[in-house]
Amino acid sequence: MTSPLLDPPPISPAELGRLEDAVKQLLATRLDIVLPQAEAILALEATARGLGRPGLVALNLDTRPYGAVFGRWLAEAGTKVIGISPEAHKAVSPQAVEQAFKDNPEISLVSFVHAEAASGVCNDAEAICAIAREHGALVVLDAVASFGAHEVPFDGWGVDVAVIGPQKALAGPAGISITAVSQRAWQAMADNPGAPRGSSLSLLDWKELWLDTGRSALFLTPSPLEILALEAAVERFRAEGLPQVLRRHRAARRASRAGARELGLVPFVDDADAAAIATTLTAPAGLDARVLVARATTGRSPAISAGFDEFTASMVRIDHIGQRARLSVILEAIEALGTALAGLSQLRGSIPAALAATQQAWAADEAHPEPKDSR
Repeated sequence: MTSPLLDPPPISPAELGRLEDAVKQLLATRLDIVLPQAEAILALEATARGLGRPGLVALNLDTRPYGAVFGRWLAEAGTKVIGISPEAHKAVSPQAVEQAFKDNPEISLVSFVHAEAASGVCNDAEAICAIAREHGALVVLDAVASFGAHEVPFDGWGVDVAVIGPQKALAGPAGISITAVSQRAWQAMADNPGAPRGSSLSLLDWKELWLDTGRSALFLTPSPLEILALEAAVERFRAEGLPQVLRRHRAARRASRAGARELGLVPFVDDADAAAIATTLTAPAGLDARVLVARATTGRSPAISAGFDEFTASMVRIDHIGQRARLSVILEAIEALGTALAGLSQLRGSIPAALAATQQAWAADEAHPEPKDSR
């Protein structure tokens, strides 16, 4: 049996270094770039365990579910974690972050998710980072899903550690992650006696055995298929250009919400707090979201799913991240939901009107793009 996926060429140190440089250029950052050979959840845990230690006081924005698990990892490392837990359909207010610093001036690290894929909530990262920077705290930003869907100027915001999932807006592979680290964060890890070393959870291994040696020799076996796929995704992203990728995601957010409303569906998140990565909708009263999704996806594969965890029975998601941020994808999802609602006698609007609203909202964004989207 032959396949282009079998027997890939080995990855040399120079090739891995060039990819890191390409990613660094794409992110327009001065931060160090390393590429852990695993899905982004590992890089996030490595960050928490590299920085977390007894005596550290951290403010963790407990949006669910990803914000919550980062706080748990910090606590397991001995950190005193102060949490802000807003309602699931709301973003964290910058005022709450400022109040947390007033109440707990010993806070020296702030961690939060920019855009929660599960709930569709987007936090005001620019404002939160500004507050943290004013108080001298390290900033850990989970940008797994947000980079490419939202503007994320890491250097301008003063981010110390950022983690990106290439499978999201970059539309690349899932088995590798992008981690950007400041010198201040590296020093905090080096000063932490409990920071992992000789472990897949060690970011310090990447610094000491890779960056500090001039990237001359690999200290692990790289994943060639994932590296080649990330290289291709970066090239495709650069060819399209960040402004156009951002515009597609903004248009997808606006179009999906407009179409859903014409079907009688209510967005789970208010417009002001809505992420550009997915639109979450509240299932009609008395209707299990899983039943609606099953009906909508029978015989087709639209970008529709039920919610996660506590939202499995009450939420419907339209996924419009990466290459799914396309008008054709949104139209298919709206039509599938409308047809399913009609079949369940739950349609409270018009499918033709919903499709028309979807197209109009997409065109409106195209004609009048938002000048800035920092959330």
